Amino acid sequence: MSAVTGQKVRWGILATGGMAARFTADLVDLPDAEVVAVASRTEASAKAFAERFGIPRAYGGWETLARDEDVDVVYVATPHSAHRTAAGLCLEAGRNVLCEKPFTLNAREAAELVALAREKDVFLMEAMWMYCNPLVRRLKKLVEDGAIGEVRSLQADFGLAGPFPPAHRLRDPAQGGGALLDLGVYPVSFAQLLLGEPSDVAARAVLSEEGVDLQTGALLSYDSGALASVHCSITGGTPHSASVTGSEGRIDVPNGFFFPDRFVLHRDGRDPQEFRADPADGPRESLRHEAEEVMRALRAGETESPLVPLDGTLAVMRTLDAIRDRVGVRYPGERDARGERGERGEAAEPVVTPA
Repeated sequence: MSAVTGQKVRWGILATGGMAARFTADLVDLPDAEVVAVASRTEASAKAFAERFGIPRAYGGWETLARDEDVDVVYVATPHSAHRTAAGLCLEAGRNVLCEKPFTLNAREAAELVALAREKDVFLMEAMWMYCNPLVRRLKKLVEDGAIGEVRSLQADFGLAGPFPPAHRLRDPAQGGGALLDLGVYPVSFAQLLLGEPSDVAARAVLSEEGVDLQTGALLSYDSGALASVHCSITGGTPHSASVTGSEGRIDVPNGFFFPDRFVLHRDGRDPQEFRADPADGPRESLRHEAEEVMRALRAGETESPLVPLDGTLAVMRTLDAIRDRVGVRYPGERDARGERGERGEAAEPVVTPA
């Protein structure tokens, strides 16, 4: 892949839903970014989105965007179930790709995309904006530098109150619905950021009549002796908090751990130390940091980001697969990947409480 050398990085947007709109709204405010094209399954939807954001080209098909030589990088914001197809089209055509989380439905699909990107020598990154957040990066550095000693335990939660009707995408198995893939990916990714891939996974879930998880709790075990407790729900709002405890202290993120405005470092014998987000970094919910990281990498000629490495994304997908395996969630057309997912620990019989 040749480095992007133009004054501006030219973006294509694939999909026109709420997440695409959020990202594009932040993107158009960046002086070194230019949104040049958008694609949807229908031309009408693409044109409406283009008019809303002043985008010059609107395509009623993903393939046309994938073939657009004036696009440096494509942001994929389709439902989870379409990530493999949409991102794959772009990679096959030689386009660089930023793909929304969860990266794919399962680790097998994720591995296929990573292999394709490496074969084509193009850039690929999961849009895990938490990893690019300046305050989260500072928290990670403190842990790495031993501010709390050896990590012993971690807790993180992400729950929404709902209620979500059966027709909602979060309840639709065909769209990869359920709490785990949409929300649980954040607590799992937070644990991955600080502890790496677990050696064993235990999980429980409450399933809907459609067969997706309404809430899931998982206990992740590590060879170091650390434990991570993660929870997600689409039936009850939670604080969205996180805490990581070490042998010499603790860090608490009281709310919004994936886009925090502050966290507190507690160490024995010392006053608590609060770290706050820098106002210069923009609104806490901004997606600009992941866009800036993509553009930095493209200008440097890199095919993946050190902040969101592909091997880390694959590890998160393996953990999500292992949790789904434990609770018995399968999506339409998904082959049984037991034994192929790289799961950690012995497979257990699903423990499920239907709603």
